[in-house]
Order: sequence, then C-alpha cells, then structure tokens
Amino acid sequence: MILQEDTFSTKRKALRINLDSSIYGTIAEIGGGQEVARAFFQAGGASGTIAKSISAYDKTFSDNLYNDNKKGRYVSDDRLKKMLKKEFNDLTNLLSDKKDRDTRFFAFANTVETINYSKTNQGHGWMGVRFQLTPFSEPNQVIIHIKLLENDASLQQYTLGAIGVNLIYACYNYAKYPNKFLLSLMENLSNDRIEINMASMSGPELDFVDNRLLSVQLVKNGVSSAVMFNSNGEVQQPSDMLYKKNVLAFRGSFRPITYTGMDMLKTSFNLFKKDGNYIKENTVSVCEITLSNLLEETGFDDRDFLDRIDLLNGLGQNVLVSNFKEYYKLSQYFTRFNINRLRLVLGIPALTNVLNASYYKDLKGGILEAFALMFHENVKIYTYPQLIDGKIISSNDIEVDKKIEYLYKHLKANRKILDLETYNSKYLPIYSKDVLSRILNNEDGWEEYVPNYVAEQIKKRRLFGYTIM
Repeated sequence: MILQEDTFSTKRKALRINLDSSIYGTIAEIGGGQEVARAFFQAGGASGTIAKSISAYDKTFSDNLYNDNKKGRYVSDDRLKKMLKKEFNDLTNLLSDKKDRDTRFFAFANTVETINYSKTNQGHGWMGVRFQLTPFSEPNQVIIHIKLLENDASLQQYTLGAIGVNLIYACYNYAKYPNKFLLSLMENLSNDRIEINMASMSGPELDFVDNRLLSVQLVKNGVSSAVMFNSNGEVQQPSDMLYKKNVLAFRGSFRPITYTGMDMLKTSFNLFKKDGNYIKENTVSVCEITLSNLLEETGFDDRDFLDRIDLLNGLGQNVLVSNFKEYYKLSQYFTRFNINRLRLVLGIPALTNVLNASYYKDLKGGILEAFALMFHENVKIYTYPQLIDGKIISSNDIEVDKKIEYLYKHLKANRKILDLETYNSKYLPIYSKDVLSRILNNEDGWEEYVPNYVAEQIKKRRLFGYTIM
C-alpha cells in the first residue's frame, strides 16, 4: 500500500500493476475499444496480469454472455454488474486452484458510448472493478459512471484507457482511503476531458464507506458538478431519474427544512398542475443543496451535510448536491437531460439575487446571457412570497434595476416568472436560520416550525447542535 504524493503516469501505473505478481484478472470492454487492455499490454509484462481480455461488440454476443439473451440497455449499470459478476466468477472458478496462493483476482469491465461520427450524442459509460484485496477473500466492488467531454472519439478512447488504469490502480492502492481514491481517478486527466458523476464502493473490506459521502466528495473535489440521491438515499445516475420528466427544483440550505420549505413544495405542485401537461407519475421534485457558498464561507462538515440529506429523504424528497452558485447553471444542468419541463422554485430574496446584474460579471453578455441560458423554452420560475414589516411581497412588488425593467416585464408577461398564490401565510415568518439559532441556543418552541418527523430526528440524533438541558 502506497500513499506517495507523486503522480505516476498512466503507463507507469499499468507497469507497476503488471509487475505485481499477486494481481491477476480479466478485462472486458464494450463500446469504446480495448483501451484499458491496450494500456496494460503497451506498458509491458501484461502476461503476468491479464488472464483474458474480451470485447463483445455484437449485441447478440453481449446478450448471450451477460444478459441471458434478455433484452436490456447495453450502456447501463445493470449490464456492467452482470459483466463483472460473470467475468469474476469465470476467472476464479477456472484459476483458483491453479494460481499461487497469494494471488488476488480482479475483473475489470466497462460499457461505453463514445461520441458518434455526426457528434449528435453525449459520450458516457459505466466502469467498474470486482477485486480481492486479500487472497481467497470475498470480492469488493467499485463502480463509477463517467461523462466523456471531448469532441473526438479517438481522444475519448485515450481518456478511457487512462481512467481505467487509474481505477484498477486505485483499487489496489487506495481502497482504504476513499477520498484519495477519488482524487487519484483524475490523475493525468483534466475536468474538461471527463467527469465522474457517480461512484459506489461495496464489499466486505469496504463496508465502512458511506456511498452518499463518497458521491458528495466528487462534487467537493471538483470531479463532478453534481450528484443525485433518490428518496431512499441511494446514489443515482441523474439521466435515469430525470429523462423525459417534469422537474420541480427547490434550492435551500435545509438546515433544517421547515414548514415554509414544505409549503413551497406543496404550492409549487399545485401551480404545476394548472400550468399545462402535468402528470403526477412523470413529475419529480428535487431539493438542491449547493456546495458553492458552503465551501467559500463556513467550510464543509461531512456529518452535518449527510444529516440534511437524511432528513430530506425521510420526508420523501430526492436530493441533488451541486457546485452551482448561479441559477442559470442549475437550469442548464437539468435541461441537458432532455427533461420535459423545469420549474425552479425561488423565494423573493433568491429572485432578487437572480435579477442582480453584478452576479454575472464573468459572462460576456452579462445578465442577458445568463437569462438566455436560464430560461430555456420549457423553464419557468415559481416565486414564493416574503413577509417584510407585516407586508406580503410578491414578484410584482420587488424593485428592478431600470436597465432590465423591460426584460423583467417581458418575462412576467410571458409567464416565465409566476407567483405561488396558494401558500399558507402562517409559514411566511419562518426562516431556517432562525430555527437553527433556536436549536443551538436551546430555546424552547423551535419544534413548532418544522415537520414532526424533522423535530423527532433532531432530538433523537442530536442534530444541528441540539443538546438536552
């Protein structure tokens, strides 16, 4: 086990594995070429590492080998897991009694869609390793999902080879250090070439890993722009959850989520039902937490962050963790998954920030460019009112800079910004930061501002600094 600070080249990593006589396995690749196997063969000494390499490019062969001739998606988590299971079982069943007793077997697999000749698709794929850290042990398993960002198939293939080598190398050198493991996957690569937007680790020697935190670390370390969890707290590939769906996205700190937050979701659904082509079964709500401000201002507390996800999941909410500071980036993220409609749920303070031109100084087109990026054809903003000095403020009451006054009127007139009107006024005075302050100061009465489940969990698990006096 090594934890050196130096970064080895892809070729040197492959060679180090080839020279380790205890590591022996198979490499199965579909869709992107034999790039990982190629890296090991070109490094030299691969005969001591690779028992078999295979590419089942024909779909009939692929189904026969990995799917029992059943129809299914070829570039999918399910297909990858079947590949890993079959290849590892074939390897160990055939060779366990024939190799040295110190041999640690592995099966690497990927199923990938690279960019096509017409450049009309998004390159992406699934990649994983089933491996033994100690001889004769039950295997561990690591799976990642990648987005290939380069605009050339041959470049994407080279990138596949590099990250495949990185993944196998990390499994045998950094498996007990998850954060180092993730960072090492991007060695000799850059964020404009590849993005890892899902990762999971499992197995008898990796049962200490919290895969939710592992995925959040992808965002924290800049390896991914966002990761998603379903309402059960399971790490998900966003395209699987969002494709062709109506999406309600609600940003907040959720520390903790209050009755106000729940009312914002409820009233948003009520408006969505009247806003055209609403189908309950085809609509998902997503509570989004951005790490951007958190990392800049207060730092990152792993446990506190996961507690927030737990509470949202307990209320039946899906969660997105992102590094998007500006709302137009959040809008761009959702719309790239070919969703039907997107509704961004904002309070009046957030809407005021969206209309502040100073937030878009990094864009050549300023606020006009930001709005063009934000308001795709099927994107709207739903605004929740604010109570100020006893007066309820809606989107009609906020002051808008003269320079964008007519742009704002245009958005309002074309129903791109809509007020939520069925809100419960008794929730307007409730703010998460005030509830949190009450919890930290052991003040009575904070429980009445949050759902019963949230109050119970805060007390039971001593969340957000809660203590029993």
